[in-house]
Amino acid sequence: MAEHPGVTFRDGESGRRAGLAGGPDVWEVIRAVRSARAQEPTLDAAGIVALVSENTGVPGRLIRIAIDYWSSHPDEVDAEIDTADAAERAAVESWNRRRNLLTG
Repeated sequence: MAEHPGVTFRDGESGRRAGLAGGPDVWEVIRAVRSARAQEPTLDAAGIVALVSENTGVPGRLIRIAIDYWSSHPDEVDAEIDTADAAERAAVESWNRRRNLLTG
């Protein structure tokens, strides 16, 4: 993509989504950045990128590409995050129901 080198598009269950060439989807990186920011509010931008890179194995260069893409297309990426969050909540709720049924 000329506007965002390093970003490619993938088709999947949730439709077409932005991903990093040779890496995860953009929404996954942004979700990790937000989590790192919430856990380490005093880190500067470089520190957040380094922390996410260390925790995920995604090179800092790719994390910055994902951030740049998100800054141009926040609604698109945030919708992917919302979908993933909802699926995660549903899976946890289902697991809890099964566990409660079996253990009382």
